[in-house]
Parts: sequence; structure tokens; C-alpha cells
Amino acid sequence: VRPVESGGGSVQAGGSLRLSCKASGAITSFFNSNNWAWYTQAPGKQRDLVATFTSSRTTNYADSVKGRFTISRDSARKMVYLQMNSLKPEDTAIYYCNTFPASLDWGQGTQVTVSS
Repeated sequence: VRPVESGGGSVQAGGSLRLSCKASGAITSFFNSNNWAWYTQAPGKQRDLVATFTSSRTTNYADSVKGRFTISRDSARKMVYLQMNSLKPEDTAIYYCNTFPASLDWGQGTQVTVSS
């Protein structure tokens, strides 16, 4: 199974983006039985957890994105999404998806750049 992220881009502060992640090669049982998450990595910093969607369909968010980001999944399409609203310059990073805890090889990620 390999995560393939897309949807990043450059936006101004206050803008929105929707990131997508395809769990390429995953079968339905694997996809549904795992927790999925989005992570960020800013230049020179460690990779941080941003949002999780658990196998029991609960969601959790880092304090920095609560109320602005929404994680969701589509089991039929093996897709995980991150809707990002009210973006801030400090959201600038490469965004990755993976299981939680991360168990898959990391994908290439998708770059999000927010300008002030």
C-alpha cells in the first residue's frame, strides 16, 4: 500500500485547499481497519500529526488546526481527504498521509504554501 497525496498549492492567508490521498493498492478491509492521518513537515522541522480519522470513524485534530481543518475518508474509493479553511502562513508545509501510527512507506507528500 502506498499513499499518493495531491491537492496542494499556493494560496493567500484566509484561503482554502482540499488535499486528497489515495491509498494505492489497499484492499477495503485494510483501509477500513486502519486509522488514517495527515501529517505535516515544515522546512527544518520534524513531521507532526495534524489530524486523524480512526477505524471507529472518530476524528481528532492538533490544537493548531481545530475548527479550520476537517479530515474525512471515502472507503469505496480508498481516499482520505483534508479540507483546510482559513489557512495561515504557519500552515505552510509538505502534507503527507499515512496510517496512524504511521506504518506505510511515506509518499512524496503535497506542498502547501500560504502567503500573508
